[in-house]
Amino acid sequence: MFKKILSCAMSALLLAGSLSAFSGCSQQGSSGNSAESVDFKTADKVADGAILQAFCWDFNTIRESMPDIAAAGFSAVQTSPINECLEGEDGGMELYGNGKWYYHYQPTDFKIGNYQLGTRDEFKAMCDEAEKYGVKVIVDIIANHTTPETDKVSEDLIKAGGGSLETLYHKGNAYDIKDYGDRLECTTYKMGGLPDINTERTSFQDYFLEFINDCIACGADGFRYDTAKHIGLPDDPKEDDGFTNNFWERALTEMDNADNMFVYGEVLQGNNDRIADYIDAIGRTTSSTYGSKIRSAVTGNMIDTSAVTDYRLGDAPLNMVTWVESHDNYINDGTWYELTNEQVILGWSIITARKDGTPLFFSRPYDCSMTNEWGMNRIGTQGDDIYKDKRVSAVNFFRTAMIGEDENLVNPDLDSSVLMIERGEKGLLIVNTSDEVKVDFETNLADGTYVDRVDEKTEYVVKDGKIICETPIPENSVVVLYDEGYTNYAECANVGVAEGTEFTFDGDSTEVTLTIENGKNATYSLNGGEAVSFENGDKVKVKVGDDGKVGVLELRAENEQGVKTYERVEFTYKQNYKINKGTKVYFEKPDSEDWGDELYAYVYDDTGNENDIWPGLEMTKESDGRYSYTFELSWETPYIIFNDGDASDSVQYPEGQGLVVEPDKTYTVE
Repeated sequence: MFKKILSCAMSALLLAGSLSAFSGCSQQGSSGNSAESVDFKTADKVADGAILQAFCWDFNTIRESMPDIAAAGFSAVQTSPINECLEGEDGGMELYGNGKWYYHYQPTDFKIGNYQLGTRDEFKAMCDEAEKYGVKVIVDIIANHTTPETDKVSEDLIKAGGGSLETLYHKGNAYDIKDYGDRLECTTYKMGGLPDINTERTSFQDYFLEFINDCIACGADGFRYDTAKHIGLPDDPKEDDGFTNNFWERALTEMDNADNMFVYGEVLQGNNDRIADYIDAIGRTTSSTYGSKIRSAVTGNMIDTSAVTDYRLGDAPLNMVTWVESHDNYINDGTWYELTNEQVILGWSIITARKDGTPLFFSRPYDCSMTNEWGMNRIGTQGDDIYKDKRVSAVNFFRTAMIGEDENLVNPDLDSSVLMIERGEKGLLIVNTSDEVKVDFETNLADGTYVDRVDEKTEYVVKDGKIICETPIPENSVVVLYDEGYTNYAECANVGVAEGTEFTFDGDSTEVTLTIENGKNATYSLNGGEAVSFENGDKVKVKVGDDGKVGVLELRAENEQGVKTYERVEFTYKQNYKINKGTKVYFEKPDSEDWGDELYAYVYDDTGNENDIWPGLEMTKESDGRYSYTFELSWETPYIIFNDGDASDSVQYPEGQGLVVEPDKTYTVE
């Protein structure tokens, strides 16, 4: 497997609040969405609700999806980073391949808008639409590093950083972090090759705050600070440069509308993370260790209270954002092949039903699976539809209805595969990860007859401290019971394409089967054309667009209550070709000390064939800086990656998806 660049994104006490109800009957705006007088109860405060992490969705997609986000019970949506960023691989828009998700984590300037997510105007339009639905907008932001391609950093940012790249960055930027327990290294050295900004420089802080306040002016309601652990706390050791560790003080107090902003920092727990101090400085942090415990509990079928109760924050206040998985877990830790969608939902039900913490739901890539990490593999489009699953929405609305209620976690009959979360006497949730279980439990829930808010039909009777149901709870299921604060919403509509659809095709068109569930009035539009009605199972021929590379299929429908749904599916065109044995290509080594003298060519194709395990086969040195590689076999549509084969610190071109092979071509690093 070829080398992947290190991800740059490694890295509340709940207050009783009021609910805000939004009436969508007067929807205007460019999306044309109308909720037909449906009121979605969202939490007035972000901390009291649930957040949808719209990972790599662009602004227009989030705006178009706002009815679904509200109908699924999310009180907030978190964007990917909206700053100007490195335009990698000629603006390729694959999550991983011809393009990279992590380029928007490589700032070139702190101004709103980038090629992956959209413009400042589109961001503002998205925020305006969110406000109509009572959904808050959280912006993922980077403050402590830029792209490693420093020649792409803007002159405005360099000027704000003191006038040169040397002054923009810490002195320690010359070194990579080796000891994360050393706080000076952790806050001033380079992490993963990403240049470390001197966040203590007053002129930089002024410039950065202009960006933050512009986000707020456009409608942002809060921020997630990426890699917050790498920005110094007031009493951390400091370089001798005349500045002080006051970034957090200024960032938290000098932003507009500071008292109403929801802000948290990504502080991945580990060696000397100082998480209690970061909570004190920022207000909230992530609780990464708790996420790990939840994943282990669900996959191990051991959701006993001892495993899921403790948030793993020590004596720190319980001001945290919780998750089952984050984008870093999914991508870097391999949860994409460890957790099924069902297990994600079970874990989500646990963390969302609890009193403390603010749960964050990571939107996995569209059409991904345990054997396909990237699915459709497109930046900008929606993720998987599980964020609209009936269990997810039922738990989300349960959470907002239970604001202010104490919690009680218990394993009925000491069964560690079943967890019951009671919220006062008002409601309860049951998660079952094992075989079906008969309900005959002790409970604090008030006497009465309750209907499961997931399936809307199964009745549970509570009398004299006992809950009974004639129907056993199925395996891997969630039961949600409450009356006060409940509103019956129709299940979200789902539109899409049939399972097994190929999103990359050879030729100028491909036939696609369209799907619709829980919906009506479905239409599709191809490459911006007129809307055409369709029914479940109808087929459409998708053609590439005007660019000759991508075909865009936009699908719309509405559920029984008139809540509109939107989905964008993109198809890429790939031209197959042959490379004959004896074909020769050349590579000009960059004039950089990073590259060694022995170069390798790694060749592979889509079927899993490769010319050798990484780093491939050694190239022939033709002259100083010029190397050649001769194909020893014939290939069908191969790709090639050039690298120096250094096991400890290898460099390669390109960083991800290999290059198309062109006979006799001389490749140079762009």
